[in-house]
Amino acid sequence: MKPIEQNNAPRRHFLRAVFAAFGAAALSACDRLSNSKAFVDVLQSTQYLNRGAHKLFAGRKAMAQEFIEADIAPSFRSNGTLMPVGKLYEGMVNSNFANWKLEVGGLVETPLALSLADLRVMPSRTQITRHDCVEGWSAIAKWTGVPLHHILDQVKPLPNAQYVVFRCADAMDDDEDEASPDENKEKTDAVVAAKPDSTYYESMDMDDAYHIQTILAYDLNGKPLPVSNGAPLRLRIERQLGYKHAKYLMKIELFESFDGIRGGKGGYWEDNGYEWYGGI
Repeated sequence: MKPIEQNNAPRRHFLRAVFAAFGAAALSACDRLSNSKAFVDVLQSTQYLNRGAHKLFAGRKAMAQEFIEADIAPSFRSNGTLMPVGKLYEGMVNSNFANWKLEVGGLVETPLALSLADLRVMPSRTQITRHDCVEGWSAIAKWTGVPLHHILDQVKPLPNAQYVVFRCADAMDDDEDEASPDENKEKTDAVVAAKPDSTYYESMDMDDAYHIQTILAYDLNGKPLPVSNGAPLRLRIERQLGYKHAKYLMKIELFESFDGIRGGKGGYWEDNGYEWYGGI
């Protein structure tokens, strides 16, 4: 399916050129944010142009380009965190995520806690799409997972719900990431427990939440999602840049605004200067 490629191409090429120009100074989703003020300034200055162009040329329901099996890259790069630090996530991996559950709550009528088995028996969608990173690299892969709108239909968002926030397992503070796997596990877990908001998080509005290509992916290229790519579940929001595709999902919450949520910008990188709407 290529319904918007011809209309979207000029803006896509412009944005990718901008991001690639500062690629050496920037890191991909879940990596450490660059200290480059120029890069942050570019992201901030293009935010409203980007979002406006997306609405004008493509519309909020337009589809991201999808590809065929022959286009799939030999391997999909493991950007950002390779494995969250700490006993909690390590225990999940050792049990093959048998005890993991995705919590869905906030401004909803019916909160849910869904196991990986629960998700796998729900209606699924498979799509072959391109992942575009702010570093300037791209890769095509096949993703299978549950359309987010299916879960939202079950929890029934309240009328004042405006945003969907995704909480993840990977801690982003230096204390957590630099801890030795053997010597500092107890310290790391204690820090994570004391600073729950040090973990990665992202968000989207309800338009993107109900988009058919927005899925919670549990398979990559026909196999269970590897740990390095966000197991057991990661977000795929195909019309936005890679830092929006949150990995290691633990909780989904619906809110009316970002007030009181961390830095108030709707995401870990957004709180550090990236634009909230990373449309491509």
